[in-house]
Amino acid sequence: MHRSRWASVIIDCQTGSLAEAAAFWSGAFGMPIVENEVNELYAPLRTRPGEPNIEVQKVDHPSRAHLDIETDDIEAETRRLEKLGAVRIGRIKRWQVMEAPTGQRFCVVPPQRPDFLENANVWRDETA
Repeated sequence: MHRSRWASVIIDCQTGSLAEAAAFWSGAFGMPIVENEVNELYAPLRTRPGEPNIEVQKVDHPSRAHLDIETDDIEAETRRLEKLGAVRIGRIKRWQVMEAPTGQRFCVVPPQRPDFLENANVWRDETA
């Protein structure tokens, strides 16, 4: 058995200035930047409790948005998503990059939000 749920929207920005990109999205959504969590690649926006995380990310590839699915078992969740038609693209640090059958990229990541256990979907793992 493992758990998973939608965790976040990551706004990938091919930009010279993460600060400018984050300022735009902060203004567009009316959500302040979480200044004490900003680093050279990520600028999280303050969401309300229970809402998915939103982060602005500086990237080298063309700008796009991607979703994250949080899970307590990355390998089990990756296998479950493969059965639905997703494919593995690559592994980065502690997360798995995937592509949906419809072409969207997304990541399978460790739990991100404090209410994960109470609100995640529970999946019965198949052992076959």
